[in-house]
Amino acid sequence: MRAAYYETNGAARDVLRVGDVPTPQTGPGEVRVKLVTSGVNPSDVKGRQASRKIAWPQLIPQSDGAGVIDQVGDGVPKSRIGERVWIWNGQWKRPFGTAAEYIVLPAIQAVKLPDKVSFEVGACLGIPAMTAYHAVGLAEIGKGSTVLVTGGAGAVGQYVIQFAKAAGATVIATVSSPDKAAMARDVGADHTVDYKNEDVPARVMAITGNKPIDAIIDMDIASNAKYVAGVLKAKGNVIIYGTSNPQATIPAGFGIPNATRYQFFIVYELDDGERQKAVAAITGALERGALKHRIAKPTFTLDDIVAAHEAVEKVSVGNVIVTI
Repeated sequence: MRAAYYETNGAARDVLRVGDVPTPQTGPGEVRVKLVTSGVNPSDVKGRQASRKIAWPQLIPQSDGAGVIDQVGDGVPKSRIGERVWIWNGQWKRPFGTAAEYIVLPAIQAVKLPDKVSFEVGACLGIPAMTAYHAVGLAEIGKGSTVLVTGGAGAVGQYVIQFAKAAGATVIATVSSPDKAAMARDVGADHTVDYKNEDVPARVMAITGNKPIDAIIDMDIASNAKYVAGVLKAKGNVIIYGTSNPQATIPAGFGIPNATRYQFFIVYELDDGERQKAVAAITGALERGALKHRIAKPTFTLDDIVAAHEAVEKVSVGNVIVTI
């Protein structure tokens, strides 16, 4: 089969290659998916850029994707052959990801994709949508709550806004331009704040009438911890799924007397119960047509894998998709 791969870490143009590799075969409890699409996420780029040596002689990147099951192993019903599916954790702690014509993985990691949902959308779900759903659950928000979503026009942020609105919350989203403000509002944000040109805490307090908010769902705690003391209520939640720097300074002088709760997580490490809950919620939303999706343009082919990774590095708006 054809696949994109790298054998050492480094810049996309220096290390990514496309060529023939052995076609995988299923083992017990596994399915093989003939991939139609693969999603490229920031974690895929960071893994390839990392200074540490990769753990395998060759690594096919990317954890998200969608396609059709064409082979099943012992213990998996043959009725699953021909099933349209989306994938989670395709390349997590294993060397074979979705930037390939086929992938083999445990059957549970291939989730049925509703017939009316495109394969492009299917490649957006494993990291962005699951991160968003879990973050909203951790934030403990509901009807009457107000939440600040940082990066509201981002691949994860757009889903956070939608799941938060579905929970009944008022959503304030930070953005970096008028165009991104329009994108955040299009998926349901009630208010937007341009963090490049506005004082975020002052603007949030103006929106709420000086009432502290219930939670922050944050994509970059190293950059955004400075907002916490100016906007969050006592015993409020800060839910963190990313950072631009391994070290972050938080307002401890505010957090201790106000019992601020900081909850970090990474979507790759959800436990079985958390994963099942997220999969069920996403599936239900897809079946109802209740989620909007933003696919970055253009989409890429497997031969354009370098450009796809570079698009993520440039913070492309929307989910970067590779068509296999």
